[in-house]
Amino acid sequence: MSENEELTVVRPELLQIAEAVARDKSIEQTIVIEAMEQAIQSVAKKKYGQDLEVKASIDEKTGEIKINRVLHVVNEIEDSSNQISLEQGKQFDQNAQLGDTIFDPLPPIDFGRVAAQTAKQVIVQRVKEADKERQYNEYQEKQGQIINGVVKRVEYGNVFLDLGKAEAYMRKDETISRETFRPGDRVRAYITQVKKDLNGPQIFLSRTCNEFMAALFSQEV
Repeated sequence: MSENEELTVVRPELLQIAEAVARDKSIEQTIVIEAMEQAIQSVAKKKYGQDLEVKASIDEKTGEIKINRVLHVVNEIEDSSNQISLEQGKQFDQNAQLGDTIFDPLPPIDFGRVAAQTAKQVIVQRVKEADKERQYNEYQEKQGQIINGVVKRVEYGNVFLDLGKAEAYMRKDETISRETFRPGDRVRAYITQVKKDLNGPQIFLSRTCNEFMAALFSQEV
């Protein structure tokens, strides 16, 4: 089957969705499209067989979707689901050689309710992971700087601040003596550490460290 005869699904609206999600989460549109491709692959494997190696691709210009079964041309077949002989490979491509990868087009998928839900779960999870990674990288670069935040809540003297795109934490012993905070207060503090966490970056602040005082002084001079 030639490239022009490949079974495809055209979904230009996918690009609009990808663009909107990327803009909302401040992540690259490519990441959202990759998440969509993973979702389509997941649904395709459920439909055509979990043992199959499936590759889905979305054209970033047209929104066209292509779903292919991936077959590896080998000398000795050990996995009949994903490997074929050279003789079989030449049925797809007369120039096929050992070690080549053959992409065998699969029929388009009719996204029913269950399939659509599966795809949505994959996309949401991937976008969340990308958003967490973006937040971590953003605040990791700001470690060692003063940042402004708004107090969200205070628990036993420990202060939780909203930085706009993430939440930060300032222990009681990192606040100035007799200093009190209320929800809604605007606070300036020094980012002492940024750690990766399953729930997103952990950002630690201080208003008592020497670096905070030095940074404040340098801003005033």
